[in-house]
Amino acid sequence: MSARYQGIGVSPGTAVGPVARVQGPSLPARDGRAVDVAEETARAEEALDAVAEELAALADRAGASGAVLTRQARMSRDPSLGALVLQFVRTGRTAPRAAWEAFGAYRDMRESDPLRGAPDAAELDDVRDRVVARLLGEAPPSIPDPGTPFVLVARDLSPAVTASLDASRVLALVTERGGPTSHTAVLAKALGIPAVVGCPGVAALAGGQRVAVDGDAGVVTADPDAELVGALARRRGAAERLADAAPDGPGRTRDGRSVPLLAAVGGKGDVDDALAAGAEGVGVFRTEFCFLDRAQPPTVAEQASAYREVFDAFAGRPVTVRTLDVGADKPVSFVRLGDQPNPALGVRGLRVARRHPQLLDDQLAAIARAARESSADVRVMAPMVATTAEAAWFATRARAAGVGTTGVMVEIPAAALRAGDLLQVVDFVSVGSNDLAQYAFATDREDGELADLLDPWQPAFLDLVATVLRAGAMASRAVTVCGEAASDPWLAAVLVGLGAAGLSMAPRSIPVVRAALAQVTSQQCADAAAAVLSADGPEEGRARAAQILAPGANVIN
Repeated sequence: MSARYQGIGVSPGTAVGPVARVQGPSLPARDGRAVDVAEETARAEEALDAVAEELAALADRAGASGAVLTRQARMSRDPSLGALVLQFVRTGRTAPRAAWEAFGAYRDMRESDPLRGAPDAAELDDVRDRVVARLLGEAPPSIPDPGTPFVLVARDLSPAVTASLDASRVLALVTERGGPTSHTAVLAKALGIPAVVGCPGVAALAGGQRVAVDGDAGVVTADPDAELVGALARRRGAAERLADAAPDGPGRTRDGRSVPLLAAVGGKGDVDDALAAGAEGVGVFRTEFCFLDRAQPPTVAEQASAYREVFDAFAGRPVTVRTLDVGADKPVSFVRLGDQPNPALGVRGLRVARRHPQLLDDQLAAIARAARESSADVRVMAPMVATTAEAAWFATRARAAGVGTTGVMVEIPAAALRAGDLLQVVDFVSVGSNDLAQYAFATDREDGELADLLDPWQPAFLDLVATVLRAGAMASRAVTVCGEAASDPWLAAVLVGLGAAGLSMAPRSIPVVRAALAQVTSQQCADAAAAVLSADGPEEGRARAAQILAPGANVIN
């Protein structure tokens, strides 16, 4: 009987193929042998240096993951880590064992450091595994090459591993850990690969074992029967036909209602994908991704140059720039936020400007300078705004810097409930669906165990979105929805029915969303929105929307 594993579908589509696994090194044993301290120390130092160089080289060609890889390279070169390795060697451990234990001590040391804070666990484990593998003479964690296309299964995928991923060979991604906005989820959606994360039990899958992956339902089936394989093939074919039939040009419904489809970009490296997908502009320019690898704050001139590259690529089109959204899951070395009991609820986003106002003023000056030198329609918005007073404070500073059109992201329920008040002091608002869901359900975006609460089809979440969109309509202001919610083809139609004037998403999602909207009328969107809001839960909402938007055909969801 086929084993069935339930996880979180984070990138749509289906695939059937053999399992290939990412394997890390085994824990080096302590065998009690006497060690040559000088020799083991030299081996450990060479391994740390070599891994740092390897990660730095990967960062140079990794695009959006480059900043994370640079941060990992700095970990490997950290003198305090090297000192810990030496300390363990001196107590009689071999270099591999000393490195393994030193990384654990390094994690503990960093967790108690209020200035530096704890490193990301997955990033640190990846550096450790690379160092230990080198000392053991084993291959570093990497994408396997079984010779045929495969389903990649892992506990989690590090940025270094994903930087070498070849989308032409990987049929689907499956991980035990992770949530709907994890690195793996974002990568899979960007590459258009079906993916299921937060899927307990898949460690039992053997290399070469045939599995079926349903990225829509979040289900992985071991040894699927012919009936399931045929059903998934039919769904895949229907989805491909719909994507192939996607019209060129701007997004619009079947009856001609315009729905601008915008791209989320993190810098110049994302621009080509956005343009190739037919993006009508940039819905969120995530400026922090340009500077995550910086040890010192970027200058006004450096920022203006980076922004100008994106602005020029979208000449004559809207580009909405989000000011630095650092803190919580996006720490940067040039901003010291100290030890916070709960970083997601602490100083992050616009709140960083309370401590570092010059950082915001420099960024606004850079955005204004780049906008003056470009023909793009540049707007600026602040993340993590909770009150009208915060929105007004930001708008005043932005306008003083010379930025004409100012807005804020609605990511906090308090802001959603008071969206009408916010629109009295700013020119626009944009719904940040990922964080709005996180704060609405008191659920960490990285917690795969609770990811069902972050399902954007949750009626309570859509109630908040509808509140913001109604406020926009009353103020005669267009409101855009950003994030994972906007990239779901049928949910995109529901958002249009609720009143969204535009949608911002990963570039790879734009063609299929364009195709889905072209199949439905404005009235169908409105009817589906009403039906979903009255549903008891996400599954009922999906089913109701499908009956209205695609009766008789479960094409995408």
